[in-house]
Amino acid sequence: MQLITTTEDLARAVAEASQGSFVTVDTEFMRESTYYSKLCLLQFAGETSGHLVDTLAPGLDLAPFVALLDREDIVKVFHAARQDIEIFYHLTGRTPRNLFDTQVAGMVCGLGESISYENLIRETTGHAVDKSSRFTDWSRRPLSDKQLVYALGDVTHLRDAYRSLSKRIADQGRAAWIAEEMAVLADPATYSVEPDESWRRLKVRSGSKKFFAVLKTLAAWREREAQSKDVPRQRVLKDDALLDIASHAPRTAAELEGLRSVPRGYAQSRNGAAVLEAIAAGLALPSDQVPQLERNERLPEIDSGLVDALKLLLKLKADESGVAARLIANAAEIDRLAAFAEPDVPALHGWRREVFGAAALDLKAGRLALRIEGGKLKAVAA
Repeated sequence: MQLITTTEDLARAVAEASQGSFVTVDTEFMRESTYYSKLCLLQFAGETSGHLVDTLAPGLDLAPFVALLDREDIVKVFHAARQDIEIFYHLTGRTPRNLFDTQVAGMVCGLGESISYENLIRETTGHAVDKSSRFTDWSRRPLSDKQLVYALGDVTHLRDAYRSLSKRIADQGRAAWIAEEMAVLADPATYSVEPDESWRRLKVRSGSKKFFAVLKTLAAWREREAQSKDVPRQRVLKDDALLDIASHAPRTAAELEGLRSVPRGYAQSRNGAAVLEAIAAGLALPSDQVPQLERNERLPEIDSGLVDALKLLLKLKADESGVAARLIANAAEIDRLAAFAEPDVPALHGWRREVFGAAALDLKAGRLALRIEGGKLKAVAA
């Protein structure tokens, strides 16, 4: 099995795969010791060809493949695409054009919530796939034949799944539904990490204004440090130490050294000095720049019967349309639908309104009723 190791061979493979209307794509990567995912292997397949690219090969330039990702006329097919797209976004600063995520499509076609790759292939093609090589070390060379067979199978099986899902979507007239979901995946904001917002990753339930000011600047420093050195955040400063420092806001190296969560000698290191600078910046932060913990919205008193009725309607409409209920609306959105006349929730926009949202408003207004007919629950005009 040929493993592409040169830019020239990659360009030829891209030209071959580009002859059709779609290309399936997958990646193998490692992230245990880095901030950004380390791309170790790239797999892609055209309608009749499959290719494996050793992305660690010296001198290899991915430019031919990046040009393929930029083409609007060819569909790029992924399964559970976010991590793969994040890799390409980091490498190029942009997301692939004309995306198709088979996991999302599976949910739209009624194949369950967040369907796994194995189950998707089984449901759409009847094939069983061997995932035993999934968690092997993809950075070690040489790669074994078993690893290469596994990796190539991921994209060759995926093209059959794509054909099956595309037909289902066309038959059901749901291409616009998929386009709505893919717009989110293609949005660069989905993958952009802003250091000043990194404090939100920490599980904080309460704190003083001073605490949140220091937390913001300290977490932002850690994020930038991890990004610049390409190391995990925890290697720069562990979460528990970061929260402890933000809580005590030490002003001197001696005070920093006195915290139990801070390793001995850390206060005298370069990072220790940077932490003290971040603390000082946080304490000097203007009031209007200090973050506040977002409180859960306090809803008006909700009729539990209405909530139950909306949940029943959601299940009914999900079953009728063959779409995973979770993709249409979640429990929080149902509560807001019950509490407010017409809240701004996804269920009242786009294809979700067509499937469920409009009926939910009719149910609330008394224009629709739930009734048992022939032993089955039905929604009928009131």
